[in-house]
Amino acid sequence: MLLYNSFKTLLSLLAVLLFLSGCGQKEDTSPAQPPNIIVIYLDDLGYGDVGAYGATELKTPNMDKLARGGIKFTNGYASSATCSPSRFALLTGIYPWRNKNAKILPGTAPLIIDTAQVTIPKMLKKQGYHTGIVGKWHLGLGSGQVDWNQRVSPGPNEVGFDYSYIMAATQDRVPTVYIENGYVAGLDPADPIQIDYQNNFEGEPTGLDHPEMLKMKWHHGHNNSIVNGIPRIGFMKGGKSAKWVDEDMADTFLIKAQQYIMEHQQQPFFLYYALQQPHVPRTPHPRFVGSSGMGPRGDVIVEADWCIGELLKTLEELQLLENTLIILSSDNGPVLNDGYYDQAVELIGDHKPAGPLRGGKYSLYQAGTRVPFITYWKGTIQPASSDAMVSQIDFLASLAQLTGGNIGQTDSQPLLEVFLGKNNTGREELVLEATTRTAFRQGNWVLIPPYEGQAVNTNVNIELGNTDGYQLFNLQDDLGEQSNLADAQPEKLQQMKEDFQRIRGTDFGETEPLELK
Repeated sequence: MLLYNSFKTLLSLLAVLLFLSGCGQKEDTSPAQPPNIIVIYLDDLGYGDVGAYGATELKTPNMDKLARGGIKFTNGYASSATCSPSRFALLTGIYPWRNKNAKILPGTAPLIIDTAQVTIPKMLKKQGYHTGIVGKWHLGLGSGQVDWNQRVSPGPNEVGFDYSYIMAATQDRVPTVYIENGYVAGLDPADPIQIDYQNNFEGEPTGLDHPEMLKMKWHHGHNNSIVNGIPRIGFMKGGKSAKWVDEDMADTFLIKAQQYIMEHQQQPFFLYYALQQPHVPRTPHPRFVGSSGMGPRGDVIVEADWCIGELLKTLEELQLLENTLIILSSDNGPVLNDGYYDQAVELIGDHKPAGPLRGGKYSLYQAGTRVPFITYWKGTIQPASSDAMVSQIDFLASLAQLTGGNIGQTDSQPLLEVFLGKNNTGREELVLEATTRTAFRQGNWVLIPPYEGQAVNTNVNIELGNTDGYQLFNLQDDLGEQSNLADAQPEKLQQMKEDFQRIRGTDFGETEPLELK
């Protein structure tokens, strides 16, 4: 309460100073009282998976409602084409390639956010916010060897979250349990959990050895321990009473998110609502099976959209909608077959998950990182479509602008006026990443350096952006990145290389992290 009153006093003093200055300064975008902040973060949702972004075969009325009532960004980016790096960047405002551990993590990985590091929830706590995360974490837990039968720490609670109800990694990885404030929910001490990513436990069936036990067939890389009839990545033993039921996961996270809002409605709160859809394994609740006509992938997108609608209803019923800034986005681009046979490829029909973009998850092309990106604040943000270049990295600095917080030195840029629709001047340049490889966007131009490796990931059938020469695209004329102008525009190529080097380092094709100077 003391911080809250101090916040109001500070805003009042600032308002007086701005009035007395009378020198044409920009209008103060800070609200009369601190708004609630909710980040809705989907998993593998593509640019073309949302009606507001052009999807016609898949219905997403609640996401479309946010887009119609807020700012729909057409140049909004995740930092990376994979999950853990994007989540790291969102919470810390730091490019993931600066941290060598910010890559796709196993379920046993240690926490990759330093507990001394500034994060969105840590910054907001200092401004009087209660902070919570519900859903997917995938940023590591503990400091090495984790005993899942004791309190697992450090984790979300040690980097700024007052409340956490999470899954450790992904739905297709062990441990397949929920963790609440560091403790496995529903764990029977007489049935302790054991986890190993290298070796199976004696007598435990796997998807490779016992296909007759499966209700979902694995395609690649998902043939270890079987939980709920689904083969996973990694080996697990014990914890029977704590294991989740995949088909209930969306409801479980939704209820926890609604409860969090109801319990903390009397004070400013920050909720990071990290949905698991449409990441594999795609396990819609029976209510949504067949709802899309596209099989499980389409069905879980419909399910996720319904969850978002229910969350909005909760805010409306509690009369919080007009004092809540909502940000919706995705951690990376789309993928169809990502390890299981679920008919995502066969039933896609005319739907284009990447929309007009090239590539997808894991790719340096635009579809890897350019994602749905919406800001909504009823009564404050006026509906519009914006082509300003913005990144999830910018949430930290922009929310600090909104609340008066301090963040120190980061890669995050203060774009609050852009997120609120006050102007349309976003970033001029942005480094994009895909599995430690980086590319560079500046204005309408994109530079992709040469990289060794396969051109197409044959498991998922996605172009990765790897070639033996430089690639240069003008997105204004070539949104689908089909015409490589590296040879035709040598001066532009050289200028882009020099500017990329200024940010990324001498050898910007390298995969080792560079320290922030």
